[in-house]
Amino acid sequence: MPAKSKAQQKAAGAALSAKRGDTKVSELQGASKDMYDSMSERELEEMASTSRSGKPQHVGDK
Repeated sequence: MPAKSKAQQKAAGAALSAKRGDTKVSELQGASKDMYDSMSERELEEMASTSRSGKPQHVGDK
């Protein structure tokens, strides 16, 4: 599932970093912490690798 916004892509990247052990889980906040708990490494990788071009900053932005 591709990210729908730049913020979502960034949160997925932070959660993926923690899943891989590069970042401490205690440093995660908000959406990235929820993603860490609920998504697999593969799902996070898919979302984090989404191209940022053409994406709004947040899902509600146009």
